[in-house]
Amino acid sequence: MAAAFGWGLWQWRPALLAVPFLDDNSVHEQMVRFAAGRLAAGHSPYTSWFPYLGLGSPQFLHYQGLGATLAGAVGTGVGGDTAFRWALYLLLAGWPLVVYLSARLCSLGRPAAAAAAVMAPLLASATGVGYEPKAYVWIGWGVWTQLCASWALPLAWACTWRALSSRRALVPAVVFTALTVALHFETGYLAIGGVAVIGLFGPGRPAARLRRAALVLGGTFLAAAWVILPLLVSAPWAARNQVLAGTPLENGYGARQVLTWLVTGRLYDAGRLPVVTVLVGVGVVAAVVRWRRHAAGRVLLALWALGLVLSFGRTTFGRLTDLVPGGGDVFFRRFGMAADLSGLLLAGLGAVVVARGVATWARRAWPRLGTGPWRTPAAAGSVALVAMVALVPLLAQMDAYAGQNRRAVSDQRAYRLEVAEMGRLVGYVRAHGGGRVYAGMPSNWGATFGVGQVPVFKYLESLDVDEVGYTLRTASLMTDPEFYFDEHNVGDYALFGIRYLVLPSWEPDPVAATPVLVAGPYRLLVLPADGYVRVVDTVGVLSADRTDVGRRSVPYLRSTGPGQGRYLTVEWAGTPAARPSAPGGVPAGPAGRVAAVHDELADGSVTATVVAQRAAVVVLSASYDPGWVATVDGRQVATEMLAPALVGVAVGPGRHTVGFAYRGYGGYPWLWALAALTILALVVVGRREAPRRRGAPTAMDDPSS
Repeated sequence: MAAAFGWGLWQWRPALLAVPFLDDNSVHEQMVRFAAGRLAAGHSPYTSWFPYLGLGSPQFLHYQGLGATLAGAVGTGVGGDTAFRWALYLLLAGWPLVVYLSARLCSLGRPAAAAAAVMAPLLASATGVGYEPKAYVWIGWGVWTQLCASWALPLAWACTWRALSSRRALVPAVVFTALTVALHFETGYLAIGGVAVIGLFGPGRPAARLRRAALVLGGTFLAAAWVILPLLVSAPWAARNQVLAGTPLENGYGARQVLTWLVTGRLYDAGRLPVVTVLVGVGVVAAVVRWRRHAAGRVLLALWALGLVLSFGRTTFGRLTDLVPGGGDVFFRRFGMAADLSGLLLAGLGAVVVARGVATWARRAWPRLGTGPWRTPAAAGSVALVAMVALVPLLAQMDAYAGQNRRAVSDQRAYRLEVAEMGRLVGYVRAHGGGRVYAGMPSNWGATFGVGQVPVFKYLESLDVDEVGYTLRTASLMTDPEFYFDEHNVGDYALFGIRYLVLPSWEPDPVAATPVLVAGPYRLLVLPADGYVRVVDTVGVLSADRTDVGRRSVPYLRSTGPGQGRYLTVEWAGTPAARPSAPGGVPAGPAGRVAAVHDELADGSVTATVVAQRAAVVVLSASYDPGWVATVDGRQVATEMLAPALVGVAVGPGRHTVGFAYRGYGGYPWLWALAALTILALVVVGRREAPRRRGAPTAMDDPSS
């Protein structure tokens, strides 16, 4: 165990180096910085407006934000970036420890638990997003919230096992299951599914086991209500990812593909000899053979099957997946995490079976060594030799991958000149403010325009620059329309609140703009736009909802309407749209002008002084959410949604002071109190149900383990 942990500490130490992230860890690090800042200011990230991506959103409500909040709390003392990097490093390097602990809590013997833990950091799949290093490191995918939950899920399963089989861990079972839900929603499904599986297949009397399973599930939903209820209440205002809808990334890869990967070794051993795959197979056979007398193997086999079947997803099961609560928002391929974790534990069982077989063979092959004082050393030496040979392909592949990651991080640190040059442009933007930055998108030249290896739109995020172009990274209602942003339509820049363009020296200007600064390969241009606030006419209605707002807004984004200050109100999910300010046609001339703007979007507030020539609408270039409240000349007024999904407020002719302020979900204190009361009640129930004799054997004790 020390060797496995030490190996991880050595191999993944580049995670501690201060370089902008190449993968989605850029978003997670930004969330940690944001949480640290909000907590230091005495505010909750869960009720705050996260302004930097997708024209802003209540990101911590819609997206699993507990990990960022906890790291942010540490970051109030050491800095958000430092807290994030140390959390990433220690969670990744230390994962074998929690695998071992959970295996022991599930009544697996020490050899099986140790074998599973040693293999834990060495998985390599065809997708790269399972419980494996590629999912987390700098050259990987950066699914950090999954990494956080990868520590909670094993403990949730293990404590549920103990709670249902021996009544000794009721409170930890509820705490870790609820914690898994809060850390990563899709992993939360697997934690809750684990309660059901252990309730059906675990040891002990079925009636008592199912009764305790119901208690764990009920306690989990109450303890996690502070995450679940706001999510459900706010669901109409969280976008569905329309771009990935219908793809295997959302629907799952299907039974044929997943099973092909399994039998060819690419589910656990992509690109190498199928060592883990073989051991999983041996563990599966052992669990089937010992089905009736080995409860731990029986449960692991059921969890493994659950993970595989769920990962087939909508590709195999079609509309049946609608029976899964919230199934329309779930990325089914990610459920393969259950097959990874349970597969590791089955592989641990398989390794013990193989080790015993090797020891028996050694004693038979060398009878003289198989007796007397040499019996144990001979068997142990044979097993150790086979284990070392088996681990060689795993360690060789992962060592090569870690070296590739280390060199990539080192190369990125060498781009000091480009960092300084980009710093000049960012300094100008910070000094002048007044709007967002556009530096390309993943779908165009922005993908290859970088500071070193990091695309500029990701690099700007590492500096908390408000931008447009890093698409599909939030659940804001503007995230899908942003994907269809037309860089050659000047009206789209005004609609998205873009004031600055950062372009490569070789890229022609997409629209007319004023050059203000050149630094190395980077050019900064300024647009003659109104920034975050405009005074516009509304001339028609767009009908949309969270599942189609992106596609339905494309004709409008391609039109001249945004450039001419002609906006549409929105009939949202059947709710009547606001009455257009100019229903009979657009009068000549602009609707008005913005005299002054004070924007503090990081604090969820914008104040503008406007002059309206006629009845008009003041539009804030921020994603619509019912948490936005508005005042006109100090009087609170109703907001309205403007196409594609922006915040607006109607004004009459004349000069007005218009304020926009975000007020987050207000029920958190009550829900946190509910969670605390639930835990206290379960402590009382657990004490009443706990076995009277601490040393008495219980149903979880399995001699065959």
